[in-house]
Order: sequence, then structure tokens, then C-alpha cells
Amino acid sequence: MAKVEKKATKRKSESPPKNPKNYVASVGKAFAVLQSFSSEAFELTLSEIAAIADLDRGTAFRLIQTLVELGYLQAVPQSRRFRLGVACLDLGYTVLSHGSLRPMVEPLLRDLVPDVGDAASLGILDGGDVVYLARIGAGLDRHKMDRRPGTRIPAYSAALGHVMLAHLAQDEQIARLESRPRVKLSERTLTDLDALLARLDQVKKKGHAVSDGENAYGLRTLATPIFDAQGHVIGGLSVTVDAMRMDMAAFRDQALPRLMQVTAQVQDLAIKSGLTS
Repeated sequence: MAKVEKKATKRKSESPPKNPKNYVASVGKAFAVLQSFSSEAFELTLSEIAAIADLDRGTAFRLIQTLVELGYLQAVPQSRRFRLGVACLDLGYTVLSHGSLRPMVEPLLRDLVPDVGDAASLGILDGGDVVYLARIGAGLDRHKMDRRPGTRIPAYSAALGHVMLAHLAQDEQIARLESRPRVKLSERTLTDLDALLARLDQVKKKGHAVSDGENAYGLRTLATPIFDAQGHVIGGLSVTVDAMRMDMAAFRDQALPRLMQVTAQVQDLAIKSGLTS
């Protein structure tokens, strides 16, 4: 229940709508219910949803029943819990597939796995998170890492996040880094704001980001940015290897040239397709 209370506190601290006159409170509450769910809390009770969404039980109950009827939530059989419904998956797939980098990138990611690394990914920034649009993996089962399309991870903790944050103005970097709690995912995770800003400055100068066990024990990752025709960062590519396969220096030497080559191909396709940030 500690996780639920922590999330509820976070929701209460969210900023008010920019234009209250045009804000439909009931819609906001419905989305608060849907946003209560996460990869860690994929099944929730009425009480847990009400706490996370900062709603009274009666309002939460009516919203849940409405969302169940519409297919956006479903009741878990023989329990008092609920989970996200298939309608949410349909919406997410539409967003991830239409007009995005995903269709053109997946074949290129397949060229990197398993020859260069054990997984290759495409991600974008959304607030303080990295959202995965595509992921090709092989051989990382023992790490039990869920990086399916639509999965979110905190940008401060990942090479893929660093390589996109690095190309934003510093005030925007700070806003995104401060938008969510920063906790250590391993003893190597950077959480101090000044240290993160210094890291982002180095990443921008080098043109790539490195993570050696910072996001998850036993994984090494390289990431590169994707730019549009105006030079704005619109996404990032990464390749990850099991630390038991090779050390960081060897991984960088072998993987970085191939990753940069694929990134250049993706960037060229993105510019020709007119994709922008």
C-alpha cells in the first residue's frame, strides 16, 4: 500500500489546468483513473484506484464502471481488482504506429540483434520519461526487463533518456528532470541534479550516451540521438548487451560504429518523411 500512497501524493501535487474554463473535470478524473495503472501496479482495487487518482470512492466507483462498459477497464475474474482493457491497447497502438518512426525503424533494429547487442530500442521523450516505440530483443530473459512498445522508464536513469535530454535547452532539461522523483535504481544511478546536468553536457559533446549498470544491474547500453531537418531531437536509438557478454570498452568499440550507422539511416528516413519533434 506504500506505493499507492506515494503515487496519490504525487497526483495531488500536479499543476492545475492551464485554462480552467476549457477544462472538463469529469474527463480529467476518468484519465486519472486510467493513469493509476502502471507496469508495477497493473491490477488495482477500487480503494487503490481512488487513492492514487485522489478521488472519493463513490466517484471512483462510477468512473470505473463507465470505463468497464466502454472497454477501457476490465474486472479481474474472481477478485475485486481491475486492469486496463483492450480498448487502451487499441489507442496506444494507433498512436505508436501512425505517423511515427516505428515502422521504418524496426527492420533496422533487427540488423543489430544479436550481432551487435542483445537488444535494440527506439524511444521518444514524454515529459520526464522515455517511452519505447519499438524493441527487438534476444538473450536478456534472465534480467526480466519489460520494454514493450508503450513502456515508460524515467529519463534521468537511462542512456536513451540522457541522449535526448542532452539536446534540449538547460531550463527544459531541469524541468523534465524535476518532473518526477529521482531514485537510485542501482548504486551507479545518478540522481543529483547538478551531476545529471554535467553528464548531459558531456553526452551532447560526445554525441552518444553510455550506461553501465545505471538503469539495471548487469546491462550495458549505448544510445544515440535522432534529429529532424531543423536539428531538433525527435527520438533516440539504443543497443544493450548483457554485461557477461563483453566489457564496456569492447562493447563501445564494436557497437557504437554500427549504432551510429543505423541512426544515420533512421535520421535520413525521418527527414525524407517529414517527421518533426
